Amino acid sequence: MKHRRAWRWPARAVCGAVLAAVLGAAPGLALAGGLDGASLSPLWGLPFAGMLLSIALLPLVAPLFWHHHYGKVAAGWALAFLLPCAAVFGPGAAIATLAHALLAEYLPFVILLTALFTVAGGIYLRGNLHGSPGLNTALLGAGALLASCMGTTGASMLLIRPLIRANDDRRHVAHVVVFFIFIVSNAGGALTPLGDPPLFLGFLQGVDFFWTLRHVWDKALFLVGALLIIFYALDSWFYHRREELQATDPTPDTHALAIEGKVNLVLLVAIVGLVLLSGVWKSPVAFELAGVPLGLPGLVRDAGLVLVTLLSLRTTPAQVHAANQFGWAPMQEVAKLFAGIFLTIAPVIAMLKAGTQGPFAAIVGAVTRADGTPDPAMYFWASGALSSFLDNAPTYLVFFHTAGGDAATLMGPLAPTLAAISAGAVFMGANSYIGNAPNLMVKAIAEDRGVRMPGFFGYMLWSGGILLPLFLLMTWIWFL
Repeated sequence: MKHRRAWRWPARAVCGAVLAAVLGAAPGLALAGGLDGASLSPLWGLPFAGMLLSIALLPLVAPLFWHHHYGKVAAGWALAFLLPCAAVFGPGAAIATLAHALLAEYLPFVILLTALFTVAGGIYLRGNLHGSPGLNTALLGAGALLASCMGTTGASMLLIRPLIRANDDRRHVAHVVVFFIFIVSNAGGALTPLGDPPLFLGFLQGVDFFWTLRHVWDKALFLVGALLIIFYALDSWFYHRREELQATDPTPDTHALAIEGKVNLVLLVAIVGLVLLSGVWKSPVAFELAGVPLGLPGLVRDAGLVLVTLLSLRTTPAQVHAANQFGWAPMQEVAKLFAGIFLTIAPVIAMLKAGTQGPFAAIVGAVTRADGTPDPAMYFWASGALSSFLDNAPTYLVFFHTAGGDAATLMGPLAPTLAAISAGAVFMGANSYIGNAPNLMVKAIAEDRGVRMPGFFGYMLWSGGILLPLFLLMTWIWFL
């Protein structure tokens, strides 16, 4: 029964979202032009700000309320934008905005995350490892590589449990999980659109699949390499303390090392292939729904990802899901929150697209040099600062459009600016627990396994002392 229930949520969520889109696509209601950002008041950005502040603060000040009602909070902020939009600009504008956010951005985004989350949850590393500094460093390095192939969420969910089991005979484990968040849950996902949600949003906006690999690899190599060196030195200091190892290992060596759920390794390759296919396959065939053009490559990719998700749930043995403590709660939270984010961010993007003619001209000016060209250093820190405390995916989207929003120009003459936005959004998501979705997921799993993790501000002491000096050095090397 557990195995059957495990795959009800993704089918229900995807079908429900598609149904909502179809019901909203009444002929004649959608307006082709969308919102005119130059004529909008900054007040239209309040629902987006409220949405992000709710994500940042409510889990801290009202955790019980947030746990039970985060979906209602997201829906409330979405309605706080859609209802006034319909009243002021007409139902057509509201439905056009809803259809574009849902069909062009939200569904492809959440379908990919669901596929990665499901496939990673079906892979289980059986057996016991022993958490020496060398092994821990190797696992973090391997996780960084995997993060760009299967996403920071997928790699985090795959490796955090084996890493904790490997170190469950040690007294000091919190630093291992902190560096895991730095490296695997954030910095390791900087090389491909599969790695981190911001880069996948860029891919949906037209950024070439391998562009980030070509332009950010040196920065990612520097950051991950420096963090691995610092971690090895710190972990060695803890490990060689006399009282570090406990008398008995809670995970005895009773099983040989093995991977269970191997079919999901094949499905992981299928996910990579589908995303690559949608990026390199150029087809003139497109379908229009509610005024939103849907290209054939994207439709094939999304249909394939849904199929991969269902195949994973059907073929993964129930004992593998049980061993991984697989459940839908983390994915449900991400899906509901991002539905609110993608809707409320629509007027903000429209205002940013208006550039110096729009209400956010001051923001455009802050990241622009005196000669009118974008300042990569300012984009790196502006996108990074917001990604530290808000979700890095919408932050990337905001600054992508602040820089002009044209993928061809950003990949060409403005390549340093796009590299700065990408690096800031991905790397600085590690500055706090709320900067990137996997951060809180990893923290929750670690605490459930008995690891005494630092609190919100305690974690920021770690990130401030270790990450910020590295970011300053990166600014001096690459962005000035």
